[in-house]
Amino acid sequence: MDRARVEAAVRELLAGIGEDPDRPGLERTPQRVADAYTEFFHGLDLDATRIAREGTVPAGDGERGDLVVVRDILFRSVCEHHLLPFLGTAHLAYAPGERLIGLGTLARVVEALASRPQLQERLGEQVVAAVQDGLEARGVLVVLDAQHQCVTTRGERQTSSTTVTVAASGVLAEAAGRAEAITLIGAGASTGAVAGADTTSAAGGSDATVLGGRDHGTDV
Repeated sequence: MDRARVEAAVRELLAGIGEDPDRPGLERTPQRVADAYTEFFHGLDLDATRIAREGTVPAGDGERGDLVVVRDILFRSVCEHHLLPFLGTAHLAYAPGERLIGLGTLARVVEALASRPQLQERLGEQVVAAVQDGLEARGVLVVLDAQHQCVTTRGERQTSSTTVTVAASGVLAEAAGRAEAITLIGAGASTGAVAGADTTSAAGGSDATVLGGRDHGTDV
């Protein structure tokens, strides 16, 4: 990121709205915004597919399971239309092939792709593609449930509104696989928007379910 250009642009923005960028309360604002943008957009330099691929291990017979579900991965991103944050929860399911992926790696994939100017719909598709390509899974499904500050703080100011998107590939894009994955996600998701789920899982941490096999929750 070009910090000097970001800081100059913030100074110009402050002047453009009629403020004095040199007054005491604002003189360090360009640097602060540059610091924040470095964090918000660090994913632009990351290869999410490579992160997924490097986080996999071979799976022998009896180790794969039929379906792995990881719920309640917290994320934040920035809407590319208004450069305002949106914050939410990601739920991921995958049908293993010949390899398994560390559950912490899935969170890092979400973080890498969320940390750039985004659209929620595209973010879900990109997470599916990165996990699918990096893991060579038989199928991947991602549900994102997020609150957008461009909706809650401007315009109609719908402060309780959230947006849910679903993206899927392979066997989990088919009706039966999709329904099974979403049912399992909804059975324990901390957000009530997924398949009519109740709010039974503990807040603040992800939850993993393995169907048809043993739990392999050790991080890679």
